[in-house]
Amino acid sequence: MKVPEPFGARLRRAMDERGPLCVGIDPHASLLADWGLNDDVAGLARFTRTVVEALGEQVAVFKPQSAFFERFGSRGIAVLETAVTEARERGALVLMDAKRGDIGSTMGAYADTYLDPRSPLFSDAVTVSPYLGFGSLRPALDAAVLNGCGVFVLALTSNPEGAEVQRAVREDGRTLAATMLGHLADENAGAEPLGSFGAVVGATLGDLSSFDLAVNGPLLAPGIGAQGATPADLPTVFGDAVRNVVPSVSRGVLRHGPDASALRAAAVRFAEEVRTAVA
Repeated sequence: MKVPEPFGARLRRAMDERGPLCVGIDPHASLLADWGLNDDVAGLARFTRTVVEALGEQVAVFKPQSAFFERFGSRGIAVLETAVTEARERGALVLMDAKRGDIGSTMGAYADTYLDPRSPLFSDAVTVSPYLGFGSLRPALDAAVLNGCGVFVLALTSNPEGAEVQRAVREDGRTLAATMLGHLADENAGAEPLGSFGAVVGATLGDLSSFDLAVNGPLLAPGIGAQGATPADLPTVFGDAVRNVVPSVSRGVLRHGPDASALRAAAVRFAEEVRTAVA
């Protein structure tokens, strides 16, 4: 059996060739309305197809938010399945933003859903929540290694209420976020050119020099654009780890639709701003 190329290596190559940008696919009701689409499955499908066709051969990573598809039931999931397949066919990596977190066989089932090539939702990577204990993620981590996929672990998220959990201090004096970053560094030890296990770290959080972000893995950075962060903020937030940042933009690009050329121009502009900032 051929061993698949690790996700970290594929991600580094995609970012080097296509630019360091992840575009979220977040078809929430207000954005569908802005595009002149109905908040129904037909509008969902039109929106998603337009984004994938416009940007699929240009951006390094797509990050579909599963919840916005799940709300339409099985028909919405069918749209998501098609989007995942077509995005990957165009050469983009797909990071499924599902934020799953559970234990034992249930976590294993989530791993089967997103990280098994036999699944119609098979993606290049998935976001997960570690707050049932980092060890609860083992089925997903193992499946990722087996199938050449990635896992992004919530560490320091951009939502204000996240701090009450993530910055809580353990008996050993470390915050929970620092503990998760340490686990990721251990999982990525020795990986070249980049580990496959990443952290989600908000680009809106300001100076994070008190945290060791050098986990030898990708750092997914939501918050650029509509949430207030800019590419110029990345060096301040991420310091020496900035080259491993995967900046995520959703509304900042998507609001330029449904015109395909405007979507492409917005994505190019953000990618160039990121290149300039991290150079």
